[in-house]
Amino acid sequence: MSDKKPANFIEEIIEADLENGLNPDHLRFRFPPEPNGFLHIGHASAICLNFGLGEKYNKPVNLRFDDTNPAKEESKFVEAIQKDIEWLGYKWDNLCYASDYFQQLYDWAIQLIKEGKAYVDSQSSEQIAEQKGTPTQPGTNSPYRNRSIDDNLKLFESMKNGEFGESEHVLRAKIDMSSSNMLMRDPIMYRVVNKPHHRTGNDWKIYPMYDWTHGESDYLEQITHSFCTLEFLPHRELYNWFLDQIVDKDKIRPKQREFARRNVSHTVTSKRKLQKLVDDGIVSGWDDPRMTTISGMRRRGYPAQAIRNFADSIGIAKRDNLVDMNHLEYFVRDYLNKEADRVMAVLDPVKLVITNYPEGKEEILQAENSQEDASRGYREVPFSKVLYIEREDYREEANKKFFRLKNGKEVRLKNAYIIKGEGCVKDENGVITEIHATYDPESKSGSGTEASMRRVKGTLHWVSAAHAVPVEVRLYDRLFNVAQPDADKDVDFMQFVNKESLKTITAFGEPALKDLEVGKTVQFQRMGYFSVDRDSTSENRIFNRTVTLRDTWAKIDQ
Repeated sequence: MSDKKPANFIEEIIEADLENGLNPDHLRFRFPPEPNGFLHIGHASAICLNFGLGEKYNKPVNLRFDDTNPAKEESKFVEAIQKDIEWLGYKWDNLCYASDYFQQLYDWAIQLIKEGKAYVDSQSSEQIAEQKGTPTQPGTNSPYRNRSIDDNLKLFESMKNGEFGESEHVLRAKIDMSSSNMLMRDPIMYRVVNKPHHRTGNDWKIYPMYDWTHGESDYLEQITHSFCTLEFLPHRELYNWFLDQIVDKDKIRPKQREFARRNVSHTVTSKRKLQKLVDDGIVSGWDDPRMTTISGMRRRGYPAQAIRNFADSIGIAKRDNLVDMNHLEYFVRDYLNKEADRVMAVLDPVKLVITNYPEGKEEILQAENSQEDASRGYREVPFSKVLYIEREDYREEANKKFFRLKNGKEVRLKNAYIIKGEGCVKDENGVITEIHATYDPESKSGSGTEASMRRVKGTLHWVSAAHAVPVEVRLYDRLFNVAQPDADKDVDFMQFVNKESLKTITAFGEPALKDLEVGKTVQFQRMGYFSVDRDSTSENRIFNRTVTLRDTWAKIDQ
């Protein structure tokens, strides 16, 4: 039993079971994804729950792929899911597949047929749906419900051998067509699928349904607690009925319990809708940095620990809830503020000429890698007469609240000198093409001179023009411009796609940007956090904006 006080109702369930005699040595959990797409932020919460329980109780957690639908499942999804879980920092005990149990599930189905608890139905799917009734009206029995055991066995074997088409027959459990729970009205256990399976090839022509597979797989793996999202609450009765048919009283009987989804604003998590975004070219793929898939967030530069911290903060509840994207971004910023190195890059560059700086002179300045952690040391940054600064950091004239560069006023160049605005050059359209300033040679940062101690209100980042590295910067923003794009089933969620969710620019960075490895996330000082994209080459460095330094959406949402 854990020494820690239970933090949520899931842990309370476990603790109650332990107090009521469950042997702590028998505790075992599982995470059971279907390999038909990439995992998203909702799955991340479920991963953190199940593997977090394994860590809390120091007990094993299985990774089990629910691979019972070869029409939608692929090996690439299996590999992507494993990578996501490992990246989040979790380790599974056994790597399992529902397909590992196909023979046992088939044998148990034969057992149910022999006991008169399952039958082959030859109705169409439309007929089966119609005779199931409604939530307020009982269903009616299939005309095939009382087929003989011998006929059911022969038909089921013929289904297995591939002698029928996909819609000719199904195997149904014989339960109760008048049950108030429509899932108990003779649910389908097997259907014919004439497609090769990613693991078993063409060995099987019939595949078990989720409800028949899930509880039995939990039982075979001796899982003690099977945690599902809230939509599976009505399935619990069927989960237990199927277990009633096959459990050995001397073995662990799994317990299904449900928790609420934690949906995140300004996104969708339906795999069907995510697939549509990919198919329609709204995004570049499942790992597009605008997608809240785990692979998309990883590519965007989100740290794994930030996602774990986020999942821990929202906790586990019994009621569905919408979590603001700001909450997730807070944990990304909080982590990166402590862990990300600082570099300088100018996103909207304009030339700054220091008119009194010696022609042809260059010097190497020292810049700290982190204001948060001095142990991370310093890097060398070249300085020269001509620099780039942000266009918005200069105004010819401005009020007292503008603390950046303006004519006649001083600012500090980060890690360098104090400069004073002197004027600018404009083109025929009045656009500023060059800013002129003078510098105080005695004001070099860290020099210890009296001038270097002089306080000015503004500090600007900059890049030496002669040493600037051109980089492609992808300014990602939220994929949807409303908090709940799929809240109304009668409105197409695609109409809420944010057309400004990606803007690509060319920026100039300090030389250190050339040496950053793919996946490295850094802070562009004063501009936000950016991560080196996998599309980068040695000649063309590409950065994804991970998150801005501050929440820019709060006012928009209001």
